[in-house]
Amino acid sequence: MKRNKPMQVAIVTLEAFNELDSFVASAIVNRAPGVQAAICCPSDCVTSMNGVRVVAQAPLEAVAEADAVLIGSGRRTRDYLEDASFLSRIKLDSSRQLIGAQCSGVLLLHRLGLIGTAATSDTTSTPLLQEWGVCVTGAPLHVEGNVATAGGCLSSQYLASWMLARMCGWQTAARIVRDVAPVGHQEEYVQRTSDLVKPTLLPIGPSS
Repeated sequence: MKRNKPMQVAIVTLEAFNELDSFVASAIVNRAPGVQAAICCPSDCVTSMNGVRVVAQAPLEAVAEADAVLIGSGRRTRDYLEDASFLSRIKLDSSRQLIGAQCSGVLLLHRLGLIGTAATSDTTSTPLLQEWGVCVTGAPLHVEGNVATAGGCLSSQYLASWMLARMCGWQTAARIVRDVAPVGHQEEYVQRTSDLVKPTLLPIGPSS
């Protein structure tokens, strides 16, 4: 049966967020036909780590109904880890949703019980994950079932590409990577993304 409405991707964007995490992912995902990404925030407006003020496109509760969810990082992520009221608003289900996070956003995935025995993240968040018993792979992208983690600000392109490849197929993801890559480096970017993403491609279903 043909789907009548776009697949929804919620990009969780918190106070003191990293612009590269949210904006790069949003720009890439929204290029795909039949997919719609929205910046989801815990309040009507949030301000980035560099003072960019953004109006939420959807409330945080929208993550529960999204087909896929991306969680970026920010300078205040560790504060959110201790906020029970905030955590209760994020309803995720890895058996039916694609879920990705990068850098300190990976800490939130762990707190929500969505990280397995291994993950990847940035160097700042790695010690805490290791303290919690998570094996940090050090790879730019790590995928377990329907959950992906990434490390480094520009890894947002890998998370977005992984998500699009799962939702729309690798050919669509590759076309979009080629479209946004620097002129003259298109094939290099596609190949690098292919090497990371294609081995992880599985049908959407229960996480392993």
